[in-house]
Amino acid sequence: MPRKTTKPAIGGKVAQPQISAKLLEELIPGPVTKEEFEDIFQNFKKAFIERALSAEMSHHLGYTSAQVKPEGTTNHRNGSSPKTVLTDTGSLRIDVPREREGSFEPQLIGKHERRLTGFDDKWTSPASIDTC
Repeated sequence: MPRKTTKPAIGGKVAQPQISAKLLEELIPGPVTKEEFEDIFQNFKKAFIERALSAEMSHHLGYTSAQVKPEGTTNHRNGSSPKTVLTDTGSLRIDVPREREGSFEPQLIGKHERRLTGFDDKWTSPASIDTC
């Protein structure tokens, strides 16, 4: 039986979402010091992780937080719990969403996990940087 062939991504690379100039202007309105840049990046990382966890919760429950809970569904969102995660650049306090039944198993940072290593490497690896 012949193998299935997969189509390579354009140029052999996975397409990355583009960050708009307007968003970048809001994040970095002007010249910043190294410390200010690190603070901005930590806040971005926190927001990024919490957004991904929220999307995982929506997938788990089958509806987003903006939607009305489907009839017959007993499980629903039940706030969040704080968690300190160790990244390559230091500790980061995030809010992990939870639900009534306690059956949510996050994939990005699993239950009882405290380390999120390699996050910064994914942003700076040669495969993720376009060369001009």
